[in-house]
Amino acid sequence: MWALSIGALIIISITHWVYRWRYPRCDGNLPPGSMGWPLLGETLQFFTPNTTHDIAPFIKERMERYGAIFRTSLVGRPVVVSTDPDFNYFIFLKEGHLFESWYPDTFTEIFGRQNVGSLHGFMYRYLKNMVLYLFGPESLKKMLPEVEEVAIRRLEQWSNQGKVEVKDATASMIFHLTTKKLISHDSESSSENLRANFDAFIKGLISFPLNMPGTAYHKCLQGRKNAMRMLQNLMQERQAMPRKQPSDFFDYVLEELQKEGTILTEGIALDLMFVLLFASFETTSLALTLAMKFLSDHPRVLKQLTVCKILPFWLYCISEPIALKCWRTFPKSLCLWQEEHETILRKRDDASSGLSWKEYKSMTYTFQFINETVRLANIVPGIFRRALRDIQFKGYTIPAGWAVVACPPAVHLNPMKYEDPLSFNPERWEGIEVNGASKHFMAFGGGMRYCVGTDFTKIQMAVFLHCLVTKYRWQIIKGGNIVRTPGLQFPDGFHIQLRKKDALNLEDA
Repeated sequence: MWALSIGALIIISITHWVYRWRYPRCDGNLPPGSMGWPLLGETLQFFTPNTTHDIAPFIKERMERYGAIFRTSLVGRPVVVSTDPDFNYFIFLKEGHLFESWYPDTFTEIFGRQNVGSLHGFMYRYLKNMVLYLFGPESLKKMLPEVEEVAIRRLEQWSNQGKVEVKDATASMIFHLTTKKLISHDSESSSENLRANFDAFIKGLISFPLNMPGTAYHKCLQGRKNAMRMLQNLMQERQAMPRKQPSDFFDYVLEELQKEGTILTEGIALDLMFVLLFASFETTSLALTLAMKFLSDHPRVLKQLTVCKILPFWLYCISEPIALKCWRTFPKSLCLWQEEHETILRKRDDASSGLSWKEYKSMTYTFQFINETVRLANIVPGIFRRALRDIQFKGYTIPAGWAVVACPPAVHLNPMKYEDPLSFNPERWEGIEVNGASKHFMAFGGGMRYCVGTDFTKIQMAVFLHCLVTKYRWQIIKGGNIVRTPGLQFPDGFHIQLRKKDALNLEDA
């Protein structure tokens, strides 16, 4: 009898728990949706790979079923997903009042519990101002010649190789530059392979959070552990033998640590350096790889651009009727691209001089190209926040403590804002000034957490592409396919053969 009673009580308790999981309490009207299985939620569906530039099937299917705002559960937490531009803008606008930055415990474990993304209020603003010391306008002006020099040297090296895997090569190039600026680490001569630890970290960054040997998530945690060990050793070396004058950003951070009454701790400083090292190269190398993929998707591009070097295309059309026939299919974007960068070279008094800040700021079409690249790249699939109290929006109630995820891909691929949103069309940005996030463009985040490294990313992309299109041609060897899990990846790489224009002209002659 007692056994039957206990069994019945257990069944009733489990049934009640499952019911409460599927239908959470709310003092209002919850957004529609499904909470999935208890504890697991819809985590497996969220991490299901897809191979499209379109909105992820997980999001798209629920948008069609429930609308622009819906509820779900990920890694054991109740979540409201927003594909609504107005609500996304509201989230960014009210951060610090109604919302705060938040990421799942698995992300916090990866990036560190004191990483800049998990800090709030004065501490976050303090760290942001520190980072602006490195990525502010005046610092970037001084950094421009070094960015160009690194791009020129790496492209020269790649042109002497049989083939180049673009994602790995651009990541190596950017990592070499940023580690020098951040910690004076020379990746080409150092005996310690710092980047290998970040590679292991990145491969499991957005993966199912199963911490068992052999899983991507476990390798990710090990990569972080090894990288943090190297940073800890470097900090101890610098503290034991302080430099008279700061030579990199780490020196600046250590100076802040030594100040009387500082609020900075060693743990926060190390987590900050780790996040900066990661963020400074991984997302930019993905964007550059996708940019080259977009440029390569038109079969006539390289041949037609070589013709443009010999005589104006309209004159070539008169002399070659077959070219006139394919005028409509000629990639206008690449003609404008070539014209913009060759104009910079033609206007120089000294042909051997490097890029000036004025020349960089004149790359109007290049910035349009970059905006379109990152719009379609959607490298960040979701921006996480947490409701600080019950919030009312468009008839729905988001309970206090619930996570809220703004979904950039749904905003960037909205056909009501972007005509033919899956097509690559830099001209759509003509006349549009992008100086921050908006309701319809949040590739670099938004609100008070708008990415402070945005201008640094744009400089690296613009300068690299300038050096590339003015001096080189390339052809695809293999790869270029994408997978989103939900983060962007190139599972087969993107392999090309890079050749100098001068070498190609000599061969043609």
